[in-house]
Amino acid sequence: MRGFQVQSMIEIAGTEIDALAILKYVGDDAAGAIDIFIGTTRNISNEKKVLHLEFEAYVPMARKKMQEIEKEIRTKWNIIKFCIVHRTGKVRIGDINVVIAVSSAHRRDAFEACRYAIDTLKKNVPIWKKEFFEDGEIWVDERN
Repeated sequence: MRGFQVQSMIEIAGTEIDALAILKYVGDDAAGAIDIFIGTTRNISNEKKVLHLEFEAYVPMARKKMQEIEKEIRTKWNIIKFCIVHRTGKVRIGDINVVIAVSSAHRRDAFEACRYAIDTLKKNVPIWKKEFFEDGEIWVDERN
C-alpha cells in the first residue's frame, strides 16, 4: 500500500477523550481495517478499591516519544491513519485514559501496529499514573 500518505493525531488531553471522534478520524475509504485500543479506569487494583486515578506527563517529551512511536510504526507496517491520545489529570472510574487507533488496508497491519503502540507507549513515554484508594495513594510503575 505504498503511496498512501499516513495521517496522524498525537495528543495529551487534559479533558475527556472522545473515542468515537477518534474512530471517525482514522476512518478512510482505503481502510479495510481499523484497530482501536481504549484504556479505561478500573475500580480495583491490587485487591483494593480504586477511587480515581491521576495522570501526569512531561508533555514536550511525551509528545516527542509518541511521535517516535508513530515513526517506527510507519517503517514496520502499512498504515493509513494513526492516533494516540492520552489523558492527564484526574480520571474517574470507567473513564477513558488512552486511545490508540490505527487504520490500514488489512487487519494484520492494524492489529500489530496498535499493539506495538500501546506496549511501547507504556514503556517509553513519560506519563505517570497515581492510584487513589480509601486509605491512601500510590504511584504505579506502568513498565511491568
